Amino acid sequence: MATIKDIAGLAGVSMATVSRVLNYDESLQVSLATRQKIFEAAEKLDYVPKSRKKKKESLQIGICSSYSLGEELVDTYYLSIRLAVENYLREKGISFKTIPPEEDLTEIDVDGLICIGYFAPDNVERIRTYRKATVFVDSSPDKEIFDAVVIDLWEASRTVLDYLWAMGHREIAFIGGKDKADEQRGRRDQRQECYESFMREKQNFRQEYVRVGSFTPKDGYLLSKELLRLDKRPTAIFLANDSLAIGCYRAADELGIAIPGDVSIIGFNDLATSKYMVPPLTTVRVYMDFMGESGVDLLLEKIENDRELPKKVEIPTKFKIRESVKRIEN
Repeated sequence: MATIKDIAGLAGVSMATVSRVLNYDESLQVSLATRQKIFEAAEKLDYVPKSRKKKKESLQIGICSSYSLGEELVDTYYLSIRLAVENYLREKGISFKTIPPEEDLTEIDVDGLICIGYFAPDNVERIRTYRKATVFVDSSPDKEIFDAVVIDLWEASRTVLDYLWAMGHREIAFIGGKDKADEQRGRRDQRQECYESFMREKQNFRQEYVRVGSFTPKDGYLLSKELLRLDKRPTAIFLANDSLAIGCYRAADELGIAIPGDVSIIGFNDLATSKYMVPPLTTVRVYMDFMGESGVDLLLEKIENDRELPKKVEIPTKFKIRESVKRIEN
């Protein structure tokens, strides 16, 4: 089936010009000769405008998550996004199936893929060669090929660190996480990169204040104990997600360290339980439902319009100040 790109190549003009001519854009300044070439090329190629194409009566979408169900239950961030995707597809009457990232995609018949999380390079390559409409949610492995829905981790982290600094904290520690995809890609979390850049900028960076494990309460607990047992323990800890912060709360409690009296804590994601922690957790609100729904909308728009250029949608975050941070007088 002929496309606008095919017509542009035959007529020797840009795809934008073809689109505007075929849609009878009166504001376009182009010669009659050029218009004629475009219409003749469209006729020669038997081009059918999208409005006249027969739409597929039903769609089936594949949902591919980088986390297993067990991992989602430990760190519910990606679980929340996946459930938002599934619920939104149900509302629209669109069927879907779950696809493990290692599965052979050539054996699967779907109209498009929604990929949630960070994927190892070999899985990204498998998705690329599948050549179906694809949107990544919470990552953007190739901005020149794939649609993506992301948040600005750097900007959100900078907001956290500026706040802690303004509250008088100078001994600020960081606990982050990484998964298999991070290790294979040699990738570091932007929250960690922002933290290290910020502390070096303030000439206050200390390597012993950086701890990285997995994004789980267990590692939050173990790594927080390491930090809180230092001879010069930090006055504040910035944790890369709320699951880590849950473990940090337990570690502080076992060591008899008060939050925020002895150490201030800030998390990330704003899980449903975060405002019920004691004290309520200061954190960064990530709109996980909206991320999932935006991924669905982006994918359906790409499928329905045969859009060739990729889009990246950036979802804003919101800093939620609660009661887990104390001001320090310097």
